[in-house]
Amino acid sequence: MTELELLQKRISARFVRAFATYGLLADGDRVLVGLSGGKDSLCLLEMLALRARTGHPSYSVEAIHVRMENIAYETSADYLERFCAALGVPLHVVTTRFDVRPDGGRKPACFLCSWHRRKQLFQMAQQLGCNKVALGHHQDDLLHTALMNLFYQGRFSTMPAMLPMRKMPLSVIRPLCMVAEADIARYAELRGYQRQIKQCPFEHDSVRTSVRRLFQMAEKANPEVRFSLWNALLREGKLTEG
Repeated sequence: MTELELLQKRISARFVRAFATYGLLADGDRVLVGLSGGKDSLCLLEMLALRARTGHPSYSVEAIHVRMENIAYETSADYLERFCAALGVPLHVVTTRFDVRPDGGRKPACFLCSWHRRKQLFQMAQQLGCNKVALGHHQDDLLHTALMNLFYQGRFSTMPAMLPMRKMPLSVIRPLCMVAEADIARYAELRGYQRQIKQCPFEHDSVRTSVRRLFQMAEKANPEVRFSLWNALLREGKLTEG
């Protein structure tokens, strides 16, 4: 078995374990994937589309790509269309914007950009009649979020594997929550995923980036850090809502 086949098998197994453990997918679900064009969302869409072909469970998949016209963060629309077409997934491309104040304002640009992207995603999900919104957050994202919340907000929590929305008939799901970022990065390389044309200008200037570096340093000192933190989240029930 090739390295690519082994990686696909491992990622798929953890993807299936996540939706079985947390009840992320069910018969009749209509899933909308937030497709940024980065490795994580491409891998997520591929895993969801391939699993949908088995009919266990029976669900449908569509994707949305939100372009922020005033932020230099760009993915080839042609590539995303070809990628989705090969998987048999309808793609919706939406363009929006937000104002970035020169003094930074009260909210950082990353927060505002994410908020406006999510707004478009939720609106499209309701227009299409989708009941699940899938995001490409992987295990590292959940671990970094736990550290951010602990360091900066004084609470131990993270993004749950599934989050029912209180104000709309939608649930946010994170099917890659058990998959390590390193596996996705290597899989993307072996699969030949096309890189984004322009990276976000703010991505290396954020609290999350600092926490990611801190976590990487901790893993070098103790390779068990990942499993210790993950098990702590499990014991405290932080991967489920409520």
